[in-house]
Amino acid sequence: MLVTSIPQYIQGLTNAKLVLTTTDATVLYTAPSGAESNSSVINSIIIHEHSNNSDTVRVFITDIDGNVFEMFDKTVAGHGTEELLTRDLVLQAGESISFQAGTANRIHIVASIQELIKTRITTSALSQI
Repeated sequence: MLVTSIPQYIQGLTNAKLVLTTTDATVLYTAPSGAESNSSVINSIIIHEHSNNSDTVRVFITDIDGNVFEMFDKTVAGHGTEELLTRDLVLQAGESISFQAGTANRIHIVASIQELIKTRITTSALSQI
């Protein structure tokens, strides 16, 4: 996702992975919040129920002020796999995404994420590190 009015450069690509071992909301990923951090773009969130029993998953975003926004309340069939996103999801610096399972030890999650920074790092700057 490119917003031409905001200077942004890809810092890194990652997959955040989580097994929901409790029924408490658990943070999967927090967007970096350093001076150069801009935002993170979540391109994909895949959830899988591995116990052959349907289960529910709730998804929350928490902003830097601690406000919590419920994004999804999804039922996943036993041994089912679901892609939650139909479009990219942007987290601003310091925001986090959390998941809560209806039953512990049934849900696995993988999210594909791009981390963006404000300043371009040149290869010559990297060679001096």
